[in-house]
Amino acid sequence: MDGTRTARLMDGTGLAGRITEDAAKTAADITLRTGTAPCLATVLVGEDPASVTYVRMKRARCRKAGIESRQVALPASVSTGALVDTITALSQDPGVHGILLQHPVGPHIDERAAFEAIAPEKDVDGVTMHSFAAMAFGLPGFASCTPGGIMRLLDEYDVDLAGKHAVVVGRSAILGKPAGMLLLGRDATVTYCHSHTADLSAIVQEADVLVAAVGRPRFIAGSDVKPGAVVIDAGYNPGNVGDVDFETARERANLITPVPGGVGPMTIAVLLAQTVEAAARQLGVV
Repeated sequence: MDGTRTARLMDGTGLAGRITEDAAKTAADITLRTGTAPCLATVLVGEDPASVTYVRMKRARCRKAGIESRQVALPASVSTGALVDTITALSQDPGVHGILLQHPVGPHIDERAAFEAIAPEKDVDGVTMHSFAAMAFGLPGFASCTPGGIMRLLDEYDVDLAGKHAVVVGRSAILGKPAGMLLLGRDATVTYCHSHTADLSAIVQEADVLVAAVGRPRFIAGSDVKPGAVVIDAGYNPGNVGDVDFETARERANLITPVPGGVGPMTIAVLLAQTVEAAARQLGVV
């Protein structure tokens, strides 16, 4: 792409709205047929302002989609054992169809133990080892919501991944790693990069599809973006800044997600869609 053109923006807000509308229609049908509305239980540990705001937003989206929202608030001092017991009880509750543990949960808690207390059929956030294995092996299950949203965005814009070099910058268990697995499942050749990667710039320059998920503002220079590449910026930093230097990257990429309005809205939309899907399975209306 020459310097006189800019990349096409990938509209996550619009696509997320359509996904949520579809989820709302399915939720209404489930409620009509069974007398039970899909229910998402959110477990919030402590009162981290960002987490509180995020949970409030999810509850509002649930209401609009016809999904019952149950919030379980626990003190910041809660022990791992007590948190696991709470999640186990929700896993065993037939009135709850999906469980979301809002993270972070505090350094004194074994977050992985808490995640693993979520029953696989209710893991609508795609955070358990069972869900990761399903993603890696291409088996039925729930995708991690942000990577799942990324894949839906790529599909919406008809990005053919077969044979493409996809570079994922970031290796978190619920974003970078599963994103790479999902891309690999579409026949992309995947390179994972992280804080110890030597000559990151050179690797980024080879990416046909770049997924930035490192959580550091403007960490990836726009000048390193391969001309014509697809840039997925999954970062969200203070000041509405992504992990990619957007303005310069936009002059080189073919497609790029804005921050905000790109990946972010897709995460909640996929969460709602997967909650409705979980309810349908559990209530026998698939």
